[in-house]
Amino acid sequence: MRNGMGKTARLWLAGVVVMTAASMVATAQWDPYPMKNVPRDANGKVIMTAPAQKTPEGKPDLQGFWMPEGQILGVGGVKYLMRLDADLRPGEVPLQPWARELYEERIANNGKDHPGGHCLPSGIPEKNNIPDGLKVVQTPDLVIFLYESRTIYRQVFLDGRSLPDKDAQPTWMGYSVGKWDGDTLVVDTRGSNGKAWLDMRGLPGTEELHVIERYSRPSIGKMNIAVTIDDPKAYTKPWNVNLSWRLVPDTDLIESICEENNRDRDHLVGK
Repeated sequence: MRNGMGKTARLWLAGVVVMTAASMVATAQWDPYPMKNVPRDANGKVIMTAPAQKTPEGKPDLQGFWMPEGQILGVGGVKYLMRLDADLRPGEVPLQPWARELYEERIANNGKDHPGGHCLPSGIPEKNNIPDGLKVVQTPDLVIFLYESRTIYRQVFLDGRSLPDKDAQPTWMGYSVGKWDGDTLVVDTRGSNGKAWLDMRGLPGTEELHVIERYSRPSIGKMNIAVTIDDPKAYTKPWNVNLSWRLVPDTDLIESICEENNRDRDHLVGK
């Protein structure tokens, strides 16, 4: 179940509970190895509240192995995976009429067409909320997100290039460029293929999706991500959510091959 994405509005939670538990078991398969260049207390534990460190270029160092925060019934890191709009009031997401109809249809069909249930990739921002964890690798010109889920990567180019034009080949996670705004990394993503869902419940995205993420690391142990969704084809105006990650030190990625253990497909039957 680790590689599946759940089935129904009620069973989604149970599915994520199993997925999260499996993730923790899988992570434990690697021998722990101490993360370097982080402050530790007398017992050798990373001081999570210590100030975030800087790179040699003077930028915040965002590197580390991260897990999403936000809990449902004590299960770590699934709140915004289930519902990206979890902190918004009912009806506050500004859906276009056709998009609202599609969203309600996906809910009524118990999410049976969710791409993850068929071993297809997630898009942004859903990918950032999957509790399998991810590693951030940072250089002056490039930030790489290595996602354990699907064993897939994402590149954020910091070398001054522009976003590609509308004729560029669309992809599941789009094309991302970034720049520093003080101590905040601002990431612009366009070029999505319109097939990915924004969350497991079914918020839609189209080829017009533009996601803006603002990454800040207030301490060693925490990453804040302010997200703006701007998709004029699916939404009447841009809307915002705030996400966060917690550092998981002294651990590492492990491969996660969806096709090897996908138990969801046979159970995705809809209403």
